[in-house]
Amino acid sequence: MSYDYIIIGAGSAGCVMANRLSEDPKTTVLLLEAGGKDTNMWIHVPVGFTKTLNNPDVNWNFATEPEDNVSGRSIPIPRGRVLGGSSSINGMLYVRGQAFDYDVWGQLGNRGWSYSDILPYFQKAETFERGGDDYRGGGGPLNVADMYEKHELIDAFIDAGVEIGSKRNPDYNGADQEGFGYYQITQRNGRRESTARAFLNPAKARPNLTVESRAHATKILTEGKQAIGVAYEIDGVAKEERADGEVIVCAGAVQSPQMLELSGIGQPELLRSHGIEVVHELQGVGENYRDHYAARMNWRVNQPITLNEETRGFNMVKEVLKWAVTRRGILTWTAGVGHGFMKTRAELETPDVQFFFVHGSFKSSADRKLDKEPGMTLACYQCRPESQGTIHIGGSNAYDAPKIRPNFLGNKLDQDTLVDALKLCRKIGETEALGQYIDHEMNPGSEVQDDAGLLQFARDTGATTYHPMGTCKMGADPMAVVDDRLRVHGMRGLRVVDASIFPTMPSGNINAPVIMVAEKAADMVKEDARAGASKAAA
Repeated sequence: MSYDYIIIGAGSAGCVMANRLSEDPKTTVLLLEAGGKDTNMWIHVPVGFTKTLNNPDVNWNFATEPEDNVSGRSIPIPRGRVLGGSSSINGMLYVRGQAFDYDVWGQLGNRGWSYSDILPYFQKAETFERGGDDYRGGGGPLNVADMYEKHELIDAFIDAGVEIGSKRNPDYNGADQEGFGYYQITQRNGRRESTARAFLNPAKARPNLTVESRAHATKILTEGKQAIGVAYEIDGVAKEERADGEVIVCAGAVQSPQMLELSGIGQPELLRSHGIEVVHELQGVGENYRDHYAARMNWRVNQPITLNEETRGFNMVKEVLKWAVTRRGILTWTAGVGHGFMKTRAELETPDVQFFFVHGSFKSSADRKLDKEPGMTLACYQCRPESQGTIHIGGSNAYDAPKIRPNFLGNKLDQDTLVDALKLCRKIGETEALGQYIDHEMNPGSEVQDDAGLLQFARDTGATTYHPMGTCKMGADPMAVVDDRLRVHGMRGLRVVDASIFPTMPSGNINAPVIMVAEKAADMVKEDARAGASKAAA
């Protein structure tokens, strides 16, 4: 059979698109997801994100190619391989970014993407538990909550931010991002609120929506410059379905460029080198890759009040029971608890660094196994990195992982800003508010004081915060892949809707912006379909 729309990828964007496009009972939608159903219990217990970071049942477990900029290391790039995509395995922090970010998108020539244009879509998507206002939504599918638990170390971190000259900001997603406070989270009553739960589950019963899990897309089918369907496999069985309207690629910043290249859309010389027939030349596919690269400082705490102790032995048993009965307690903690947004230079108009504070410490960001002794961690990154890398196929097999070359810290501004952010971390740790809890600095250690040493520490130990974007960027320049309606340049019936279309990085975690993009894209798809129908009728 054929469908009006075929969506590749049931992640943060794909679940939103499936819900919104199937609202019209006359519109048929097929949603393809390479992963399985979201039945793994660690998806739904918030603290379980530490169990999904490298679980191949729900995670693609990608990794970067080793690069000299990060001391020759290969860095993990987790991506969700399950209904809900990365919204089912992420740290659940809800951060929109700054108005400035989207005004830049508009200034780059992307009509309809300035802050005043996209704010209504942020509002449409969410129900903010405090209620809607001029900035926040009060009736959307996605529940956004305040952190359920408080802690004296987090309070001290916020006080420390004020002590060094910042301010308290209870709603960094409102009028102003700058300041310190507790993060807002995508949870509902102490359980993860993925896009599968918020958007897909309410739509699953619609007879015009078909959801295929374990369906690995292998190629977009084309006739000339027209996308006509998708080839995919389920348990080794090859299938094809036709799209009478559009194919919408929502595979994420790592796999959307891979999907286009496997289908013959991209750089001709690269495609030919892998034996792929060129359908359409687009030099920008897989380029403009950016991510937030974070460095983490941690300290030994002088009192047994951290997660390191609270998650062991009888304490953990009590917390499991508490969550089971009340949906509260330490099992609702997320990847970061206390936030900070600051400027590293006085002349800046808006914050350029973001902080994540957690009352626990761990040696490896890959598995987050907590230390045995009390500790706390403060991570930082530059909000708007300039370093650009690439993501391209390494072969013509759709099951092969793409080659991820991020070029972290390749730009001098990125290096200087991250060093300045680490200095601010140390300054926060030296405040009276937080210093009273500290025994000593563990990493990088007091012996590392100069800029060169701090930069080397960042190169040796830093990691992505799992915010890849930009690899099918929106724009009208020669390296743009989609236009400002997210249609692939030079192709008909083909759009990309996910973080790969971001022309520049939003100032913060990217799940919220991806959901906003999908909300706006769904409206554009509907508008274009109506316009096409009217034209045909005339």
